[in-house]
Amino acid sequence: MLYTDKVIENFQNPKNVGELEDANAVGEVGSPACGDIMKMFMKINDDGVIEDISFKTYGCGAAIATSSVATEMLKGKTVEEARKLTNQQVIDELGGLPPVKIHCSVLAEEAIQAALDDYEKNHKKGESADIEIEVE
Repeated sequence: MLYTDKVIENFQNPKNVGELEDANAVGEVGSPACGDIMKMFMKINDDGVIEDISFKTYGCGAAIATSSVATEMLKGKTVEEARKLTNQQVIDELGGLPPVKIHCSVLAEEAIQAALDDYEKNHKKGESADIEIEVE
């Protein structure tokens, strides 16, 4: 099984690792097939832009590499742009993955979607609570 230099680099020196204390979007997914668990943390500002993003992944080198590169691809993007990120784009950014490791990129996509779902669920709740009515 051969990995690209970019996969190896992102495994050995992953970016954006750890839990974001002030995250307002958190998504966690797992793969029963391989035992990998991926958790994404995002800080999304009032304009819907991902200001910061990090991950915690329990899994193989490919799982860690896909998590790392996915966070790099999403920093500074809007929620709408992040929704469009596919596992294939993550694979392409890494220069490819062995066929038996494609599921790692799918996990990264699913963790991102789960975090965005969490944000939208909580954000919509927050919006309705912010409505002020002035009575004269």
